[in-house]
Amino acid sequence: MFSLTYYLKRSILLFPFMLLAVYSKSQSQRPNIIYIMTDDMGYGDLSGYGRKDYRTPNLDKLASQGMKFVNAYSAGPLCTPTRTAFMTGRYPARTPVGLMEPLTTSKRDSAYGLTADYPSIATLMKAGGYETALIGKWHLGVLPRHSPIKNGYDYFFGIHSGAADYISHKGDSRKPDLYENDVLVNSEGYLTDLLTQKAVTYIKQKHNKPFFLSITYTAPHWPWQGPDDQPYADSVNFRDGGSPAIYAAMMKSLDDGVGNIINALDGHLSNQTIVIFTNDNGGEKFSDNGGLANAKGTLWEGGIRVPAFVRWTGIINPGTIAKQVVITMDWTATILAAGGIKSQQEFPLDGIDLMPILTEKEKTLERTIYWRTFQRTKQKAIRMGEWKYLQDEKGEYLFNLDTDPGEKNDLKATQQTIFNQLKMKYGNWEKTVLQPIPL
Repeated sequence: MFSLTYYLKRSILLFPFMLLAVYSKSQSQRPNIIYIMTDDMGYGDLSGYGRKDYRTPNLDKLASQGMKFVNAYSAGPLCTPTRTAFMTGRYPARTPVGLMEPLTTSKRDSAYGLTADYPSIATLMKAGGYETALIGKWHLGVLPRHSPIKNGYDYFFGIHSGAADYISHKGDSRKPDLYENDVLVNSEGYLTDLLTQKAVTYIKQKHNKPFFLSITYTAPHWPWQGPDDQPYADSVNFRDGGSPAIYAAMMKSLDDGVGNIINALDGHLSNQTIVIFTNDNGGEKFSDNGGLANAKGTLWEGGIRVPAFVRWTGIINPGTIAKQVVITMDWTATILAAGGIKSQQEFPLDGIDLMPILTEKEKTLERTIYWRTFQRTKQKAIRMGEWKYLQDEKGEYLFNLDTDPGEKNDLKATQQTIFNQLKMKYGNWEKTVLQPIPL
């Protein structure tokens, strides 16, 4: 018969291995996470959000399998600020690269980019035991230190530029811009389809750890080209051309691509994988902004309100619609929380963990969120509850977004107390962020 002392000594010796077993179990139970971000999509560009002249059946189905948000926002009305916000989990104006609206090919702008000085979500996920991959658009710097590989991603396939020809894969300054990791590659095919193929291959490969996969499609950002179109001549502006029919073809390729990604998951990974879908800012030209005012580049609702939905089979009830106000940095905080990863204290997150909303433990969480543009437009905005204060080049406004999402009825004259409160809160917030950088 063994003594109590024997059992105590044996427990002490086994304790490290017991911890390792618990850690290994927690590793295997942590979800895979796929974050899909599209580019320049209008709030109403999916048929599930109101588009009438074409259908997006795969994206509509994905939205119906989880929680769909109707008050989701991008952190900025342009590419680089929003992508900075997702990568850092903080307002764009807290990071130098986030002040670029957006990054351009100018000599000055080339010095800016995401660096290890501001730990990215990929850096944190990797340190926490996740495999990490980015497939798609980067637009967060072109120098070696700005590379996705230097900012936490184990694997990268995509473009560094703000836009690239879908056929020739030439990006900013019309230079070849398709990379695998840090190596320029020559792959034939329509860019949206290439990104999908790489994502499907990544999902199906063997994984020794849970994975965090960022899929950042360039679609439906200009140049407006469908799969059957020709490359743009180097002399033709990327913003030229296009048509509603070409836009529909671009959206079909995107929708088919997301369908293929979900098919790669279903059957063996669907219960183990969170899928988040959203967009980086409002649309332009051929987009449907869902009746919202203005478009990309502005802080009116058409420039910043975006479609968003989340599926986690077995955890999130299908067919649910959330009125919760959310913003880009919330997806960062939610992904980190779902992966059991803690952010660094010196860089506190501005986003909140949405898991209580997604699991319906909470109906709504109070949010006050802020925006600022300076380089191409000079606008300021804050949303607190249903109220939004907006300042643009023509004046100041107050809107009740619950009753007036189209921002047609300015209430500043009749709601002076709310107007002054929001304006003061905005002024206090602006003191906490970096000064803007002029063009």
